[in-house]
Parts: sequence; structure tokens; C-alpha cells
Amino acid sequence: MTLSGVLDLFRVRPNGPVGEGGKMSLADHFRELRARLMISVLALVVATIASFFIYDQLLELITGPYDQARAPLGPQTTSIIFVSGVGGGLSIQLKLCALSGVILSSPIWLYQIWAFVLPGLHRNERRWTMLFVAIAGPLFAAGVAIGYYVLPKGLEVLISFTPADMANLNDFNDFFSFTVRMLLVFGVAFEIPFFVVLLNLAGVISGRALARHRPWIIIGTFVFAAVATPSTDPISMLFLAFPMLALFFLSEVIARLVDSRRGQRKTATWADDAASPL
Repeated sequence: MTLSGVLDLFRVRPNGPVGEGGKMSLADHFRELRARLMISVLALVVATIASFFIYDQLLELITGPYDQARAPLGPQTTSIIFVSGVGGGLSIQLKLCALSGVILSSPIWLYQIWAFVLPGLHRNERRWTMLFVAIAGPLFAAGVAIGYYVLPKGLEVLISFTPADMANLNDFNDFFSFTVRMLLVFGVAFEIPFFVVLLNLAGVISGRALARHRPWIIIGTFVFAAVATPSTDPISMLFLAFPMLALFFLSEVIARLVDSRRGQRKTATWADDAASPL
């Protein structure tokens, strides 16, 4: 394949004319999808390769909470088995660098998804999706940050159950899966109140309904936090439940404000005795 042919794989502009509202032929849509997938894969590969140069820092970042957890208990009490088998070390590097590559390249492949979907959205839908991107990303990052902060305490509680005359040996793959699962739970949990606000904006749920079911929301939040946290210790559960409740209460306030503005608009537009156009 020639150089121009390779560059054509990454060209997102359509060959044919673009109609009103961003209408394109089916072939141009598939060509654009192929180009954006190629760009996303290339960014992922480059970020993964770059992550190999900072592998030691990444390993320290992942194992840092474990080292903090075992410090009060004594280093001899527990340790991580990093290599199991001939290819264990390479497997660890590939997993860790691949995860880092996905995170580092996320602005690029998320933009490619956004740019592919954007022409098919109305102006009002574009505004709401931009709001979603602006708020959902920081919320997810905040949840992951709190999860990383809580992780050492949760690990310490779990390791402390090891009998005094025994050693706690952990396979790195299991510990890596546990850490990723813990951080994802915190990140996704912080998105739930935001989706409640979106449902209110869509008219599916009202602020009054949220207030009416507030006791059940509180109970459900604590149950969710207890079940969702992989460490199963009360400290991690509380660190997940309390911020979620604060976000839920904030979403209820926002929902009530939206309902109030929506009611004022209806009152200002139609009088009680006015006939509807329908």
C-alpha cells in the first residue's frame, strides 16, 4: 500500500458532498467511522508504548496503597507475588501499560466518538451532550480519586484478619483486578446522581418525587455502598455512601429548581382558562 493509501485510511472528510444537516452517503459514513477508529487505535497504541517508559512509576502508583496498608501491620505479615510463571513479568507489564494507554489516550478516542455522533444531533441535543461531557468527566475523576484515597484503609482492614502465625501472599493479577474494580465502583457511583438530574431534565422524574422517596434513597445508597465496594469494610462503604448522599441531595435541589422554572414558564405561557392549540 502506498503512503497516500495509508493516509487515506485516516482521512475523516467525506468524498461526496455534504447535504443539509450533515447528511452524507452511507459509504462516506463508513469511511469516516473507519478513519476515526484508526485514529483511536493509533492513539491507544502510541500511549501504550509510551507507558512502558514510565512502567516503574505506574507500578509504584498501583502498589502504593498496598504498601501503605501493610506498613502498620508489619511488612512480614503480607506481600504481593509479582511473577508467577515464566511470562508473568511480561503479562504484568502488558496489563498495566495497556490500562495506562487507555486512560492517557481517552481524550483522543472520546473526541473521535463525539465528532462522529455530533453531526447527527440537533442544536439543543448538542448543548446537553456538552453539559454531560463537562460534568460527567470531573465527577468520575473525583470518584476515582476518593476510591484511591480510601483503598489503603480498606486493604488494611482486610489484611488485619490474617492470623498472627500466617503470612498473607497475594497474586498481583488478583490485586490489580481488585484495585481497578474498586476505583471503577467509586467512579461510576459518583455518576448516578448526575443521571438523576438528567432524568429530571427529560421530565421522567420530579424533584417532589425525589423528596417523597428520600428515606428509601438513603437506605438504598448505604445498601449499594455496602454491596458495591469490593473491600467490604465499613470505612470504604461510608466514604462511598456519604459523598453519594451529598450528590443526591444536590441533585434534588437542582431538580426542584428545574421544576420551579418549568412551572413558571407554563404559567407565563398559558392561562388556566386558555385553550390549547391541540
